Amino acid sequence: MKILVLNSGSSSQKSCLYDIGNTPPEHPPTPAWEGKIEWDGSQADVQVRNSRGAQLKDRVQVASRSDAISQLLDTLWNGKLRVVSSPSEIDVVGHRIVHGGKDLDDATVITTEVKSAIARMSVFAPLHNRAELEGIEIIAKRIGEVLQVAVFDTAFHSRLPEPAAVYPGPYEWLAQGIRRYGFHGINHQYCAERTAQLLGKDLRSLKLVTCHLGNGCSLAAIRDGRSVDTTMGFTPLEGLMMGTRSGSVDPAILTYLIRRGHLTGQQLDDLLNTKSGLYGVSGISSDMRQIVVAMKDGHSRSKLAFDIFVHRLQAGIGAMLAVLNGMDALVFTAGIGENSPEVRAAACANFGFLGLRLDPAKNAQSSADQDISLSDSAVRVLIVRAQEDWAIARECWRLASAKIRGRASAN
Repeated sequence: MKILVLNSGSSSQKSCLYDIGNTPPEHPPTPAWEGKIEWDGSQADVQVRNSRGAQLKDRVQVASRSDAISQLLDTLWNGKLRVVSSPSEIDVVGHRIVHGGKDLDDATVITTEVKSAIARMSVFAPLHNRAELEGIEIIAKRIGEVLQVAVFDTAFHSRLPEPAAVYPGPYEWLAQGIRRYGFHGINHQYCAERTAQLLGKDLRSLKLVTCHLGNGCSLAAIRDGRSVDTTMGFTPLEGLMMGTRSGSVDPAILTYLIRRGHLTGQQLDDLLNTKSGLYGVSGISSDMRQIVVAMKDGHSRSKLAFDIFVHRLQAGIGAMLAVLNGMDALVFTAGIGENSPEVRAAACANFGFLGLRLDPAKNAQSSADQDISLSDSAVRVLIVRAQEDWAIARECWRLASAKIRGRASAN
């Protein structure tokens, strides 16, 4: 079964093709084809490679997002990077959808009704949901009648206990859809499953805190294999300090800025989402790698940005383990989580009272899918590579296989 995954973001587009046999492998396989576009105004950086070693890197002029995505998809069946002879060879296309709301709480085949629901939820995640709807339409035009599947970032958190999901504002907010939804759920769920696999334990027996630390950051408290708390909420702005996002701040700051600075809602939104976080405090970058380099060179604002990031991360982990009443494993994933030994070491430093003991040598290596704690550590610490695309592909395989079995039994 050939499964194409589209991971559409506000400023990037990642895609990959998996070829899965009768049973998905236990470990994530190497995709047959991978492509990525990062937009920069009217230009875009394009990277494509296939499993045979062919590669393409280019910076191109683009007339529109849809035009760039179409050109990327063309390399699947044309030129030196092609891995299929025609679009009709693709059996299923899976899409990461950031916001599914309360009702879209599981991976589902995309229908007209599902597209309408995704469009309704775009009021809560306009940059992401609209880009993802565009991806669905591009596939319909380029490939035609192919099974398309939506996998939702909010789904894993859709059964949060009410005390964790309901905001302490007027109760009427709940009827208006104002509640905590949580995000990064595809990766939080995958990391929990992979952690249980790496530890040789039943997932339902584990209390886990998963740390998705990238340009966007969130934590999840996982018990019995389910998300029982998370740091992102109504939008992906709540919670931890992030690359350019502030995370949680006193809401009175916003009313103060409106009164004193005559800022509009859009200006506040831009301030909190694009001019805050690591970038806002350091003044130099949203990239943790650059923050660490500058900090080591004596740049005081970079050190402050790093220290705030770690302080809020430690506080968030502490809140998650209180909800869980303990912690069996602490899991780091995504760009910062997988690649910054400095952040991992600093985050773990205050949890010695739990018996958590990090192995400095293993931590320094930043090896994916590894336990980096000492053998006598009471809490395991793991690095797990983010595999959102593979998690989406597995859901596509599950739904497509069920559809095939359904047709077979009907005959």
